[in-house]
Amino acid sequence: MQFKDILYKVEGDYAHVTINRPKVLNAFTPITLQELKYALDIAEKDKNVGVIVLSGSGDRAFCAGGDMNWESTKDFQNHEYEFHIHLTKCNKPIIAKVDGYAIGGGNHMAYFCDLTIASENSIFGQNGPRVGSPAGGGIVAHAANILGHKRAREMWMTCKRYTANEMMNWGLVNSVVPKEKLDEEVKKYGDEILKAAPTCIKILKASFRKQFDEILKITQKSMVEEVSPKYFETGEQDEGAKAFLEKRKPNFKKFR
Repeated sequence: MQFKDILYKVEGDYAHVTINRPKVLNAFTPITLQELKYALDIAEKDKNVGVIVLSGSGDRAFCAGGDMNWESTKDFQNHEYEFHIHLTKCNKPIIAKVDGYAIGGGNHMAYFCDLTIASENSIFGQNGPRVGSPAGGGIVAHAANILGHKRAREMWMTCKRYTANEMMNWGLVNSVVPKEKLDEEVKKYGDEILKAAPTCIKILKASFRKQFDEILKITQKSMVEEVSPKYFETGEQDEGAKAFLEKRKPNFKKFR
């Protein structure tokens, strides 16, 4: 397969899906997301694949979320982010292999995957409110299932940065290892999963998903429409995106 933004390969029982935009810390665009969905579909249908590993190219980031050059455009305002739904509806287990930054969209990709294995130098956290990006719906609400409500609200409202060990203590990460042991640790967990009956794994995934099926139906757009129907006309999102690109602090005070 020829992809623009990702790499895809099958090795033994594993499909490796890698975001390949290291110059922008593997930040994604609509093309990236479409290719990721397509790669998951291919892996799901491949009888040779038992486990999917999601990762990022280079040694600096798993994924830094949405590309801010895209988020500063009208196209972003009209985009409905659904990759988290794709992750949960894929009937094969997905392991997030995190090395470096897992920020914004990269962070919630990590907590929507079935397991998350991280290197010691990994950093997690959300970014949306800091840049005026109106994240909402299932991608926010499911954080409470993973972390509990107080931790989830702290993560999303303060946009603090957290170490891999902190995230393991909070329940977002399953294991933290030295960088050079990351592939080995991912395979260790994957090999344990591969010992299980594949149909039973599918039933497990479907069962876990039932617990938050209603949450997944809540979209970012519906939450923006409910809370602030003309949000993108206020200038708040523009200020956040421009401030990020100009490497300055945004002035959100006037939007209170």
